[in-house]
Amino acid sequence: MALRNTAAFARNIGRQYFRAFSTYGPLTDRDPVFIDGCRIPFAVAGTDLKDVMAHDMQRWALRGILDRTCIDPKLLDYVICGTVIQEVKTTNLAREASLGAGIPDKVPAYTCTIACISSNMATTNGCDLIRTGNADIVVAGGVELMSDVPIRFSRKVRQTLIQVPKVKNYQGYIKLASGLGLKDLTPETPAIAEFASGEVMGHSADRLAAMFGVSREDQDAFCFRSHMSAAKGYKEGFLQGDIVPVMLPPKFKPFTQDNGIKETPLEKLAKLKPAFIKPHGTITAASSSFLTDGASASLVMCNGMAKKLGYKPLSALRDYVWVAQDPKEQLLLGPAYATSKLFKKLGLTLKDIDVFEFHEAFAGQILANMAALNSDKFCQQYLGRSEKMGLIPMDKFNNYGGSLSLGHPFGATGTRLITTASRRLHKENGKLALVAACAAGGQGHAMIIERV
Repeated sequence: MALRNTAAFARNIGRQYFRAFSTYGPLTDRDPVFIDGCRIPFAVAGTDLKDVMAHDMQRWALRGILDRTCIDPKLLDYVICGTVIQEVKTTNLAREASLGAGIPDKVPAYTCTIACISSNMATTNGCDLIRTGNADIVVAGGVELMSDVPIRFSRKVRQTLIQVPKVKNYQGYIKLASGLGLKDLTPETPAIAEFASGEVMGHSADRLAAMFGVSREDQDAFCFRSHMSAAKGYKEGFLQGDIVPVMLPPKFKPFTQDNGIKETPLEKLAKLKPAFIKPHGTITAASSSFLTDGASASLVMCNGMAKKLGYKPLSALRDYVWVAQDPKEQLLLGPAYATSKLFKKLGLTLKDIDVFEFHEAFAGQILANMAALNSDKFCQQYLGRSEKMGLIPMDKFNNYGGSLSLGHPFGATGTRLITTASRRLHKENGKLALVAACAAGGQGHAMIIERV
C-alpha cells in the first residue's frame, strides 16, 4: 500500500526525483555504482601524444583512477578497456596496460571494440558482471592512438614475407621477389570508412544533415557553441576535475589540458569550404570531430561493496541499451534510436532528464538526431511512437563541450561522457542524466545515470 501511495504521489506531482524513485526503487547491493572517472588530456593526432604508445596512455589513465580513488588493486575483479584501431604488438591492450599500471597479474583484463562506443561497452560489460554476481569491482575505460595507426603491406607482399623463413638460398629469395610488382609494394593505409558501404562517415553526415534540413549556419553555430563551452569548462575549473596530468617522455614535459579547443569566431567558421561533398555539402573540417589521441578510465562497483569500503558514489548506472540500424542511410542516428528504446523501457520522457551528454561526431549529426526526436514523421515511421518525443533543451546539453572541441579518441569517449554526466549531475543539482552516442556500422548506445 505504501509503495502504491508513493507511486501515485510521484505521478501527481511529476517531479523528477520521485519519478526516478518510483521507476527504479532504492539501490540494491548488486546495483552498479560509478565511483569516479578520469582521463588523460586529449590531443589532436600528430601533436603532444604522437610519440607514446596506446598501452602507455591507457596505463596512465588506469594509474590515475587507482590513485584518485585509493582503491587497493588487489580488490579488482576485472579490467576492461575499449579500443578500435589496435596495435598488433598489444592485441589485448587492457592486459598490458593493467600490468603496467601495477595491477596484480591475478586480475583478468580484456579488450573490447564496438567502434566509437567501445568504452561504453567496457563499462556496461562491467555492470553486467556486477549485476550477475560475477564481479564486485571493475575498472573500465578505453584508449585510442590515431597518431600511429598500423599501415599494412598488400596481401601479396604479406604472403610473400610469410614464406621468407622457408627460403634456403639466394635463388629462393629472387624467385619470391620476382612475383611482386610495384603496385604490390604500395602500403595500405586505414580509412575511416564503412566497410559495408565503402562510404566515408563525413559523406553520411552530409546526407543526414540534408535529410533533416540542418543548415550550414546551424552547424557552424553548434560547432562554435561546443568550443566556447569547452573553453568555459576550463575557465571555470570544471573540466580539470576529469583530467589526470601526464609527464611526456623523453623530457617529461607536463601535458595538462586538451589541445583541440579553438575559440574561432563564427565569421571564420562560415568561410570554411565543405570537407566531404563538394561544392554543395555543409560538413566542414571544423564541424567534424578531429582525429584524437587519448585514454580514459573509471571505477565501477556494486553498491554493497561501495558501502563496505566506505565509498560515496557519484552516480548509479541505472540502465542502458544498444541499437543498430541501416549502416548507410541511418549510420549516425544511433542516439535517436537508443534514446527512444531506453525511454520506452523505463517510461521516461525528455522532460525527466536534467543532464544530456551526447557524443558529437559531427555538428550536422547531432542536430539531425535532435530533429529526428522532434519529428512526428520519423518517430512514427521508425521509432514506433504515436508522436514526436520533443526538443532536447540546449541549456542542459553538453554544457562543457563535446567531441567537436574536446576531441574523440574512439575507444575512450564513452568513459568521458559517463564521467562528465555524473559530475554535472552534482554540479547542476540534477537527478537523471542521459548519455548517448553513435558508432560506425550504424550502431548506437544510450544510458540512464542517476545521481547518488
